[in-house]
Amino acid sequence: MSNEETRYPPQLWRLGFRPFYLVASLFAVLSVVLWAMEYAGWLPGSYMQTPFRHAHEMLFGYTLAVIAGFLLTAVRNWTSHPTPSGGALAALVLLWIAGRVIVLTPYGLASALVNAAFPLALAFAIGRPLVAAGNRRNYFFVALLVALAMIELLAHASELEWVQLPETFGLQMGLDVVLFIVCVIAGRVIPMFTNNGVPGAGATRNGVVERLALGAILLLIVADGLPLEGAIVIIVLAVAALAHLARWLLWRPWRTLRAPLVWILHLAYAWVPIYLALRILSIQGMVAPPWAIHALTIGVIGGMTLGMMTRTTRGHTGRRLEAGGAEVAMYVLVQLAAVVRVFGPLVAPEAYVTTVVTAGMLWAAAFALFVASYAPMLAGPRVDGRAI
Repeated sequence: MSNEETRYPPQLWRLGFRPFYLVASLFAVLSVVLWAMEYAGWLPGSYMQTPFRHAHEMLFGYTLAVIAGFLLTAVRNWTSHPTPSGGALAALVLLWIAGRVIVLTPYGLASALVNAAFPLALAFAIGRPLVAAGNRRNYFFVALLVALAMIELLAHASELEWVQLPETFGLQMGLDVVLFIVCVIAGRVIPMFTNNGVPGAGATRNGVVERLALGAILLLIVADGLPLEGAIVIIVLAVAALAHLARWLLWRPWRTLRAPLVWILHLAYAWVPIYLALRILSIQGMVAPPWAIHALTIGVIGGMTLGMMTRTTRGHTGRRLEAGGAEVAMYVLVQLAAVVRVFGPLVAPEAYVTTVVTAGMLWAAAFALFVASYAPMLAGPRVDGRAI
């Protein structure tokens, strides 16, 4: 080992995407398989026990881990200042793991505090380099992480009946904030990746559409937080759906079919207006709320995170930005999971449990394939010889 190499911690702990993408994908497989088995009655009452716990863990467990990996890596690039590595990064991962364990115990207060501590620690971890570099453009990520910590506490408080709010209130607020994060990042990277990866694609951005799309999601956060009901929320959702559909069309998704690393991001984003439209239908009692929720959690979040994890892992380990058969299979599996979970009950309402279990197995297969294909990349050295 060279003197230069000894300056760095082991490969897995050099940059945030490595351990967080690994633990997130492992958790995505294990948690959903166990939940599906429990939901089908094959594993009675021994894991999540309630839909609230399952939803909580996929939002504040899986999704937040991927966000952590992305932000710790991106902030280092944005600022040229270091983000946690080595022991500090390992401590963040252990804090996240502690949250996954303690939520299974009867210690509600401890679970709330540990799980809220993680986004706060992450906010501090990215806040220091952002402030040091004067990168004001991205300060809002710190505020959003603090908001997620507060929402986490509120979700636990409602579950424990410490506050008189619906159990789903905190989860919906958390989903709204995550949707805003996804939409911001997507708006920055999808047009760029499209034009870089597909010569002549012509993906464009329109200032009015951008402001309307992101502003409508912020209004949705306010509406859900008050909470408002009825026509006002429907109007906000309708404006948001139309704005995000227009945004997506400006990115020319139909020109990306030969570039899987790009089309998966477009396909995942297409679920944003679908989710917003389904929420309108659920408010009017035309569809069940889980249809909309899973359009967001599987279609948008599952597809977008899997697409970003494959792309950033390949890029930050010195590999070519090309997708092979394994990547295409992952992308297809996670999108099939969304289709089955969202529309399966419409086609076969008598087979509801079967559609839930099938969607869960498709999701698990997608992320198991990611683990099998990408764990060696995440734990191994860059192929171009660079240290980080």
